Amino acid sequence: MTSHDDIAGSSASEIAESIRELRDRGMLRPGDVLPSVRALAERLSVNRNTVVAAYRHLAQAGFVTSRGRGGTRIADPDPIAQEGYAPDTVLRDVGTGNPDPELIPDPSRALASMAGRPVLYGEPIIDRDLEQWAHAWMREAVDHAHELRLTVTSGASDAIERLLAQALTRDDAVALEDPCFLSSMNIVRQGGYRPVAIPVDAEGMTVAGLRAALASGVRAVVCTPRAQNPTGASLSEERARDLRAELAAHPYVLVIEDDHFSMLSSQPYRSVIGPGHRRWALVRSVSKFLGPDMCLAVTASDPVTAERLAMRLSPGTTWVSHLLQRLVHALATDEDVVSGIRRAAAHYADRNARVARSLTALGLPTTAGDGLSLWVPLPVAGSAVVPHLMRRGWLARAGDDFVLSDGAGARHLRLTVHDLDDADGDRLASDVLAAVRSAHGSHGMIDR
Repeated sequence: MTSHDDIAGSSASEIAESIRELRDRGMLRPGDVLPSVRALAERLSVNRNTVVAAYRHLAQAGFVTSRGRGGTRIADPDPIAQEGYAPDTVLRDVGTGNPDPELIPDPSRALASMAGRPVLYGEPIIDRDLEQWAHAWMREAVDHAHELRLTVTSGASDAIERLLAQALTRDDAVALEDPCFLSSMNIVRQGGYRPVAIPVDAEGMTVAGLRAALASGVRAVVCTPRAQNPTGASLSEERARDLRAELAAHPYVLVIEDDHFSMLSSQPYRSVIGPGHRRWALVRSVSKFLGPDMCLAVTASDPVTAERLAMRLSPGTTWVSHLLQRLVHALATDEDVVSGIRRAAAHYADRNARVARSLTALGLPTTAGDGLSLWVPLPVAGSAVVPHLMRRGWLARAGDDFVLSDGAGARHLRLTVHDLDDADGDRLASDVLAAVRSAHGSHGMIDR
């Protein structure tokens, strides 16, 4: 008897679970081809759509891959791409997406004022002083027609994961920008939701892409109004207005705005959430300007969404430490810290612009958007350029990591350059050009 013959079940969930168990027991191995939909449906005496649903569930969870005529195969689990420094590398890492540690405020003075009465079970989840400050911070970006409720979570990714979980069920469709922030992509994949790609251009999420996503039945939309990661795009006023118009006919689609760059952004905040929208959330993390270890984000949302989100944050188990909340409030209201955040914003913008000019002068036109990194268009696939940059001492990130659909962003590099001086920035630009030429296989294909 073969392992295929051990697949059992009369429902999609039972069939999917049977295949997972066979894989866990080693009876199905990475690369093994599963029976065709027709063959398995006939053997199990079920409708073909039942087998299709089982395979789809497994694909969304990453257990199998579909190769068209090549069949459905047990997946070889690849490591999920993550942000941050690459461990154990001797190369100059320009793919990190990290803020500059020299520009993260020193919390030692604020920590000295953290002592106070202990917080006990049953007390308010949000620190009173933080709530007062955060309400003003969020209200400036939320249409006054909306009643605003606040929730505090352990960072933006935690907020987005919980927001989707309180509104969706497995296999629901979620609209994501393409290319996409790695964390959002991974949240949707691991949650078993179905990603629907919306292209991003120089003005942000495209109107045609949102229209198509809504027509396909998405239940949630995740949008980055400014400093979109990885492209650096920010919504223009016209684009934001047109996106609001598209969403007006879908007021119960959950719209999540991720304003991750917030206090560092050089662009105005332009929301896609219209005054009549019923299910919405604005998420602002402090990690980019107070440091990644400050795992705190504030979410403003409509009352129903806030109530459902609060139910997933029971006191004593998943609430955010009041010590951390007090520290964030102390830093965010310190004039010296706020001045330092402004200087950091100017530094990131200056470094990005400087390297973008160097690349453009060498024949690789690059526009510096908003955010911590540069999104560099290439005439070849980024994955082909990265190995040649490694030979020149650089560890870069190919656009392929951020792609949801074929071709969207694959011919790009995302470069984090804010810790490079002018000389190193020029050297990186020259090495990118040399790596592109090597990837082409012909030095004559790029004009300088």
